[in-house]
Amino acid sequence: MSNGHIGTRSSPALHARSARAAIRVTSTVRVAIVHDWLVSYAGAERVLEQIIACFPDADLFAIVDFLEDRSFIRGKPVTTTFIQKLPFARAKYRAYLPLMPLAIEQFDLSAYDVVISSSVAIAKGVLTGPDQVHISYVHSPTRHAWDLQQQYLNRSKRTSGLRSLFARLVLHYIRTWDIPAVNSADSLIANSTATARRIWKVYQRDAAVIFPPVDIEGFALDTQKEDFYLTASRLVPDKKIDLIVAAFAQMPERRLVVIGDGPEMRKVRANATPNVEVLGDQPAPVLLERMRRAKAFVFAAHEDFSVPVVKAQACGTPVIAFGKGGTLETVRDLADARPTGIVFGAQTAEAIVAAVEDFDVNAAHFSPADCRANAERFSPALFRARFFAHVRARVPALRDSMLPLLETPRVGAASEPTLP
Repeated sequence: MSNGHIGTRSSPALHARSARAAIRVTSTVRVAIVHDWLVSYAGAERVLEQIIACFPDADLFAIVDFLEDRSFIRGKPVTTTFIQKLPFARAKYRAYLPLMPLAIEQFDLSAYDVVISSSVAIAKGVLTGPDQVHISYVHSPTRHAWDLQQQYLNRSKRTSGLRSLFARLVLHYIRTWDIPAVNSADSLIANSTATARRIWKVYQRDAAVIFPPVDIEGFALDTQKEDFYLTASRLVPDKKIDLIVAAFAQMPERRLVVIGDGPEMRKVRANATPNVEVLGDQPAPVLLERMRRAKAFVFAAHEDFSVPVVKAQACGTPVIAFGKGGTLETVRDLADARPTGIVFGAQTAEAIVAAVEDFDVNAAHFSPADCRANAERFSPALFRARFFAHVRARVPALRDSMLPLLETPRVGAASEPTLP
């Protein structure tokens, strides 16, 4: 799988559908962009921001819209669903998950030639017709309904009893809806090869790989490093910060700085040894300054695409990271001629200790300039170019169109370092 190219299932029905979708050629192409929900400015919204930059005249749809800062959607009006008006929807919109498939199917998109869905869970299920092209950027299959169901049930304490039964029934319903929903899309895009593999596993569909945009310009290169390691994240179980702290407890001669807050804070502080400095939440300039000066950035989570790993490299800081998922696509290990980090094979304190020791032995092999160059593969400009080219190749009426010039970058959340 490579950027800009996608395979499809070989069924005659799918080929016929794609052929019909390519028939309409008009002088004016109407585009609709559908996003799951608009409540914050996080990873999926950074992708949405760049999609809007590719198609600035598109109309925007979402299940709910409770945004305060509307600058990243260019102040666009948003068409929402009936869930927007349900009780407590602002704070508890996720509780309405059982209604979301029904809600997303109520959008009338018949006036549009091209529908682009940006989907973490539900948006890919919009209904489109045979003369429309539907392209879906799938950030992830609905993980709590598929491979992470048991983790979700454990974390929400729904492993037994009536609440567990209800949750399992809802997730089963989501799974039965999810497969035909995604198969209505003419083309799928994944944010990493790891995600593309899971898309194939769940949906039996090929997906192009277009890496998400990372604000590397907000993380300037610094070639002067100091003798400390950094990890920065929300302190939640998935991020495995407790393992990193436990590893450095076994290496009292090495200093670790931890930035972030969350449910695991008490556990992290309790296990921190004198060589581990737990700073909690910090302003963006402090995070940036520590990331630029750190000897290496330590990352132990298993994620589809590792944004903090790219940001660290943009600062010229090499990475010590768990070698599964998106990390393998964002870090060049010692086997590469221009390595940018070390990967380890198990989420254990012992594996982290071994990786840190390996890093120290090979420190001379890592160049801040090489780290920066690697990070530049994930710039917003490259995302826009690849995404627009993918859409243009599938919409005949756009074949002669050009990627719109980007307006002056907005000042705000997009340029500020934030915790992953």
